[in-house]
Amino acid sequence: MVDETQDVSGKAEPTAAFSTSHGYTVEPFRMERQMVRAVGSEARRQNNIHSLMEVDIERPRRMLREHRQRTGEGLSFTAFVVACLGRTMREFPELNAFRKGRKLVILDDVTISVQVEREIDGIRTPEPVGIQAAQRKSYRQIHDEIRGAQQNPADEFGGLSGAGWLRYLPGFLFRAFIRMAASSIRMMQRYGAVGVTAVGMYGPRNQAGWLVPLVGGASVAVAIGGIVERPVVRNGELESREHLCLTVTFNHDIVDGAPAARFLKFFSERLESGALLEEMVGADG
Repeated sequence: MVDETQDVSGKAEPTAAFSTSHGYTVEPFRMERQMVRAVGSEARRQNNIHSLMEVDIERPRRMLREHRQRTGEGLSFTAFVVACLGRTMREFPELNAFRKGRKLVILDDVTISVQVEREIDGIRTPEPVGIQAAQRKSYRQIHDEIRGAQQNPADEFGGLSGAGWLRYLPGFLFRAFIRMAASSIRMMQRYGAVGVTAVGMYGPRNQAGWLVPLVGGASVAVAIGGIVERPVVRNGELESREHLCLTVTFNHDIVDGAPAARFLKFFSERLESGALLEEMVGADG
């Protein structure tokens, strides 16, 4: 059965996309857009604080380029950020938490929800995949999980997580579902209280840019922005080095400013060092 709506002329219209003789095109408001709207509504209820920063990533970027030159394999920079985030969260377990009523639930394992882009019905669509026990996984393991999710043949939204049933949920219930999921121990163990999105990396090359995401339900969220070259003085000499624009969002109900600042220090140092890539690069050589 095809649902119908009324246009301004009073004529019934099917919800499938079609052009009219009135100079416009009508398309259905897709399920994934309804989910984004529901998440945005919930995000406005969360007391978030944001940190916009730049991190020197010259060394890890060079290591990834050298690996590609030796092997022809292009490795995921997003996976590197996720691996560094997982190890840092292990050192700040109190941040791996969410609120359930008047109680705070602290999770043992770090699950990081990563937004990956897949093509569904000819449209590039972002969808979350949960990297479970990220604090114990190597860069290579996380890289393989993200690549596998991007190449997953599932042709429906929710196919990565087995949540394809969401398409049968009435749109007006999406917000209630998001709110319920944000306080469910089972759902948070599966999708995580920590998130990463890399939308900013699809922007123009060598251009600074920060993304301030809508965050609802997560205690810590990392938005990867642009990569830009900056002049830096090292050993008394001026050189150009790549810097990553990052936005890190904290749920202020769970995280105070001082712990957040310490977290950012450890996280940025781990990113700059590229240490999580050394084992893999060493094996190449």
